[in-house]
Amino acid sequence: MKLFSEKIQIIVISLAMVLVALWLSGAIELYTLLSLTVFLVMGLLSLSLAFIWGYGGILCFGQAAFFGLGAYTYAICAINWGDSTWAVVMAVLLPTLFSLLLGYVIFYGGVSDVYLGAITLAVSLVLFNWVNSTSGSEYHIGEALLGGFNGIPSVPTLNLPFQPEAIFMVTAGCLALCYALLKFVLLSRFGKTVVAIRENEQRAGLLGYNVPAHKLATFAIGAAIAGLAGCLYVNWGAFVSPGVFSISQSAQIIIWVIVGGRGTLLGPVISCVLLQWMVTRLGAQQTVDVNLVLGVILAVFVLLIPGGILPTLQRLWRRKRPAAPASRAQVSEVKP
Repeated sequence: MKLFSEKIQIIVISLAMVLVALWLSGAIELYTLLSLTVFLVMGLLSLSLAFIWGYGGILCFGQAAFFGLGAYTYAICAINWGDSTWAVVMAVLLPTLFSLLLGYVIFYGGVSDVYLGAITLAVSLVLFNWVNSTSGSEYHIGEALLGGFNGIPSVPTLNLPFQPEAIFMVTAGCLALCYALLKFVLLSRFGKTVVAIRENEQRAGLLGYNVPAHKLATFAIGAAIAGLAGCLYVNWGAFVSPGVFSISQSAQIIIWVIVGGRGTLLGPVISCVLLQWMVTRLGAQQTVDVNLVLGVILAVFVLLIPGGILPTLQRLWRRKRPAAPASRAQVSEVKP
């Protein structure tokens, strides 16, 4: 009965996200809608790390690598094929395959968590520097010029009317769908095993679970969602540049998860949208440095609110709720 109620709750939350997005698409002005679209794209990216790190215990410093691979794959395929259908598929498939190859070396090679973070960060740096150095005309894949630090402009968008409302609804729908799918995965036996491995990897291995295979699958699921986010990012601006692989991009994703709360899926999405909105507001003035503000926020949450926004609010809510009255059976049990 509890499992059924949890599934109903997931469906209700996902539908509520779509309904709110539908209302916002007709209620807010164009500039705000465009800004909110990219906020939701980054929210989807934070969702990918929330699953990998929060539930799988895999601290990936290179989530931007899968995000960038998805973005560049979509741009190159869309330019060469002139159609977005298979370009979207490839934007999800290539980061997934790359994560399987990288993850196989890491997890089956027995690489520890510290070195895992260093390796994934190094992969992002390699991709960032390589794409930055492809500014010559000889660097092309089919008809798509990589463009180096200038990026790839005029990327064909999705096969639907190019309207801000349409891109916004597609992004919101993908976010709601990925949230629901991840929640259902966590309710499954696979999801419960992943969480058990996060809690005690050695004990899970001794109980007979294939720890490397579960961690590899978790890593690949997160990479697929990050690739989808990269695809949507390109569709938002019809442009992609090497900045999608940058260290600052990787750092922001980690900040979103820490502030939102590890062990939750909605928390990092909420913190991502709030922090992106704050950065946009602060970017309009020259008095306060945005990076300094983000650093202060990160320090405050790490030192004072390590649980993050959503877990802290949930804990406060439980404290304020009145205790449930004891049942008659429980009262009779304590009588002499």
